[in-house]
Amino acid sequence: MRTILKAILLMSLCSSATAPAMSINRANYDKKEANIHEEEANIHEEEASDSTRHQPLTESSVKLNEVVVTGLTGSQKLKQSPAPISFVSARQLEMQPSTNIIDAIAHQPGVSQITTGSGISKPVIRGLGYNRVVVVNDGVRQEGQQWGDEHGIEIDPASVHSVEILKGPASLMYGSDAMAGVLIFHSAPTLAKGDMRANFSTGYQTNNGLFDYSLNFAGNQGGFVWNTRYSGKMAHAYKNKYDGYVFGSSLREQAFSQLLGWNYRQGHSHLTLDYYHLTPGIVEGERDEKTGELEIPEGYDAKSYGKPMPYQQIHHYKAVLDNSWFLGDGNLKFLLGYQQNRRQEFEEEENPKECGLDFMLHTVNYDLHYLSPEMNGWKFSTGINGMWQQSINKGSEFLIPAYHLFDYGVFATVSKEIGKLNLSGGIRYDHRHLHSEALREEDDDTDSHRSDWNGSESNGSELNDSFRFQAFKRSFVGVTGSIGLAYEILPDFNIKLNLARGFRAPNISELSSNGVHEGTQRYELGNTRLKPENSWQFDLGLDYSSPIISASLSLFANRINHYIYSEKLADENNQPVLIDDTPAYQFTSGDARILGGEASIDIHPVEHLHFGNTFSYVNSVQLHQPSESKYLPFTPAPRWVSDVRYEFVCDGKTFDHLFVKLQMDCNLRQNHYFAANDTETATPSYTLLNMYAGTDVKLHGKRLLSLYLSGENLTNRAYQNHLSRLKYLDVNQVTGRRGVYNMGRNFSIKVVVPIEL
Repeated sequence: MRTILKAILLMSLCSSATAPAMSINRANYDKKEANIHEEEANIHEEEASDSTRHQPLTESSVKLNEVVVTGLTGSQKLKQSPAPISFVSARQLEMQPSTNIIDAIAHQPGVSQITTGSGISKPVIRGLGYNRVVVVNDGVRQEGQQWGDEHGIEIDPASVHSVEILKGPASLMYGSDAMAGVLIFHSAPTLAKGDMRANFSTGYQTNNGLFDYSLNFAGNQGGFVWNTRYSGKMAHAYKNKYDGYVFGSSLREQAFSQLLGWNYRQGHSHLTLDYYHLTPGIVEGERDEKTGELEIPEGYDAKSYGKPMPYQQIHHYKAVLDNSWFLGDGNLKFLLGYQQNRRQEFEEEENPKECGLDFMLHTVNYDLHYLSPEMNGWKFSTGINGMWQQSINKGSEFLIPAYHLFDYGVFATVSKEIGKLNLSGGIRYDHRHLHSEALREEDDDTDSHRSDWNGSESNGSELNDSFRFQAFKRSFVGVTGSIGLAYEILPDFNIKLNLARGFRAPNISELSSNGVHEGTQRYELGNTRLKPENSWQFDLGLDYSSPIISASLSLFANRINHYIYSEKLADENNQPVLIDDTPAYQFTSGDARILGGEASIDIHPVEHLHFGNTFSYVNSVQLHQPSESKYLPFTPAPRWVSDVRYEFVCDGKTFDHLFVKLQMDCNLRQNHYFAANDTETATPSYTLLNMYAGTDVKLHGKRLLSLYLSGENLTNRAYQNHLSRLKYLDVNQVTGRRGVYNMGRNFSIKVVVPIEL
């Protein structure tokens, strides 16, 4: 308790609000919610008429509170939302160098990422990640191979216009898996009638030679709307001062998206088609015992943009039909989506075109809900949503069985505005059914040991063939809800309270894994007896804003029953259990308690000068466990980010919105780690020094281009993030250091060119 109190005190002293650092553009809110009321639709059309218009880099949190976000009963102002929400604007995304979309938002308070090299990131919100964060894109849940920790989010960063980060259980609106929160990636709003616009962007990073580009063309002619984008990216291996170039950390990416639709007085109908192709390498971290250097296969160059062996290949196809109709003063919405995700792993030098693991996932998403007209300050929303899935094994190696999944959720929400008080809440019922298929395979290796479906070992020498997976059926039911309030105590001071219940059904990997997972270098074993996770979370938020200071404090307490995690297996001599020469991990569960929060303060004593600080802290404890298993796996370290930012006064004719920012990113030592069987180790503290600058260049009063420069890790600090999977690779026998370190010094440049047609 003393540790918690100290952390809270520190948060209140050295914190900073996300709010003031944000560039505000009201057109960033969800275009599908913009038509709920005529007034919001008019705002949407007005702001969208200039999609390339840039706002100042920073605005006060007063203006931020006017940003419209996704609420339980339609769109609402940020200050009226009881649940903790962060908003990332188009300008912020534009100026932040990154290798993927999670990279671009990982600096937000309470948000971190599980990384596998520089190109693969998995979002973590308030210490919870894995399959506890729902990602929404194009209005539907993004469904790829989320069961893998090293599986990233298959979304083109260039296609994302703004981001909403919902912190805490959001199962009420999004169903199972939204226990940690939701990331809502918004596309750019459709343009006003008669407008046609295009833009081109490109960038380069020095450390890994990352080169990216994106071309966009959008328009609205007589209500017929379109938005076309093509993007590409490639990067060779990154480097740091301890490891040199990290072979296998290269990547190639291509993406295409096309929106076609019709805006009419009674609503809209839009069809969005997406294609995403990613080829990331796999970092194995094997070293030369004499030199300690990372091994590079003969014939390969660490600085090559080609495909290193081994590597993954991901294809993601998506089609979404989005419809919205006004029914009187109410609004009916219907979304139908189809996604096809294929993930392959290639690892055989002798047969480079033959993949081992090969998964094909088909998903159909559906969402039907009705937003009632406002009646005496009351708003109501009812609906049903869910998905159908089919997963197929097409490779020669196996990790999870083929399966079918179907779920649905029925929900009802309500909100009420009473003067300065806003109340909201609702209830939801979820049902998920999963059917796993059996797999019998021949076992010719008499010396091999395999694990059957429930985790017990069987010797291949005793059987000519055996079941890799046993067929089983499971159904999971959950009842969730939330209730919250937001109250304006003073014109510049708001308080928020929210209580929410979360639900998550175990996924196929947790239930029935049985094989080597190359991406994590583990032999993973499922557990069909796992129960669904259920949580209760309480949130308290305080926001204050004045002409010279903006501050916020957000605290939470979360209790989770049947928390599912992977535990490293050991024998009676406390030695790792090896299956197929790979350390074995078994999924199990227990109860957990999580406390923490985020705090922030931005001081701007003069108009163009800002001193900002943010602090994030998470304390995650497993209940009723011995000391070595006390803490949850992959708990982010406390983090303090401090920056000084100055916005120069320009003539507005040649240069505009010129800024320079110096940032200190301090990750404190993480002593709270899952120590059982050496699953995790402590991580030392480290501080990174970063610098950012940018400006708009104008010609004849019009924006010619936007230019952004950055230098990250300027001191070339060698460090390991606690959430890096590469931290636990082979030990360097020469230096004694374990694992692979994160990226070293990196400079970047980005240019955005608007094209008026």
